[in-house]
Amino acid sequence: MQATICSQIEAAGMGSADHLLVAVSGGIDSVVLLRLLSVASNQFGFRLSVAHFDHQIRPESRAEAEFVEQLCERMRLSFFFGSGDVPAFAKEEKISLEMAARQLRRVFLLRTAKRLDARLIALAHHRDDQVETFFLRLLRGSGSAGLAAMKTLNSCWWRPLLGCSREQILDFARKENLNWVEDGSNADTSILRNRVRHEVLPQLRELNPQLDERLSVLSAQFQADEDFWQQHVAKTITALIVDHSDGLRLDRQKLLGLHAALRVRVVREALRQVRGDLQRIEAVHLQSILSLLTAHRSQSQLDIPDCWVARRYQFLWLRKKAPEKVAAYAFELPVPGRVDLPDGRFLRAVFTEKKAGESAFSVEFDAVRVKFPLLVRNWQFGDVFHPQGMPGKKKLKRLFSDEKIELEERDRVPLIVSGEEILWVAGMRRSQQAPVSADSAQILRLELLEGD
Repeated sequence: MQATICSQIEAAGMGSADHLLVAVSGGIDSVVLLRLLSVASNQFGFRLSVAHFDHQIRPESRAEAEFVEQLCERMRLSFFFGSGDVPAFAKEEKISLEMAARQLRRVFLLRTAKRLDARLIALAHHRDDQVETFFLRLLRGSGSAGLAAMKTLNSCWWRPLLGCSREQILDFARKENLNWVEDGSNADTSILRNRVRHEVLPQLRELNPQLDERLSVLSAQFQADEDFWQQHVAKTITALIVDHSDGLRLDRQKLLGLHAALRVRVVREALRQVRGDLQRIEAVHLQSILSLLTAHRSQSQLDIPDCWVARRYQFLWLRKKAPEKVAAYAFELPVPGRVDLPDGRFLRAVFTEKKAGESAFSVEFDAVRVKFPLLVRNWQFGDVFHPQGMPGKKKLKRLFSDEKIELEERDRVPLIVSGEEILWVAGMRRSQQAPVSADSAQILRLELLEGD
């Protein structure tokens, strides 16, 4: 095993200028890894430090931390301790204990590595862990990306024992007379990983004694495929991004034009970019997002773990959280005068005797035929409107739909109301009410302007 470690160190490019942080739980895997790296550090000259995280799940966790600290004292290695209330964090975030422990532990390790300027963080995952993870992800419905092998080197995370089996690690520990602590929870088959380890895999290994080797090869093949796909996806998603100022917007038509295998990977990458990771994202979530693209409704949305995804006409929109809704408002518009809107724009009203022409943002009415006072508000369910040039009234909801105004934007559209009638859907359409004519003695001009 020492030769294996030395080979992995050379592959990782570790040298005398490097500082390596080793995550040590006190269990057999991490104790063996620490011994192997300690011996190798004498040959390669890199610095070695140890980090231990107490998850506060079991009463004996403090004793395990003391065991690791004493081990470091005997080996004359720097020891860094961290702890976190994993059960409380899991409850707060509504995630499993295993997921909560992983998140808090990773944060601690990354912070410690940054503090020490350590280039790599060594983890004691081995081949059996790889096999267990494969089946756990298979049971959760993961695709080929999820079934791909853990990488020996992935960013700062280094797993030099991935090619070694649990049996090899145990043999080494016995030959070297190493001491370690046993985690009693590893025998608890109510935990899915332990059930796979103690009940499922032994039966499968009876059917195929070469199961671990075969799955390692298969996982490696999946990983090679994913390496190829990642390069292709990175180029493709760049061409599909329409806007990234507020989350991420992708062109729906271009997305639908992709091959199904590429489409799901682009969606997965979009989720990763918005969320920061893909933890708790499963195949069912990806399928739900893909269904949005072809749904009959042109505007629909769904919530998935740590992300809000919506179809908005010809866009797929992803945000960490749903956009905040604009609160209902109603103001009287003085004439002459102005009203400031919640989004920073403002409405201005003036009387004039000369026509200046109209646009979507400036309209004119015969002031004598307008009922005052004027009210400015956002839309309400059931609003109807008589657009200029149309024979009858139209539901405002239909107008928004015809103009492809997104749901989030509809509450931002100010309405100017005269009596019981909507005089102007500001920025869109004016009503047929009180048109200016040659006989108009006084003109009411309304303008929607950007904030100053």
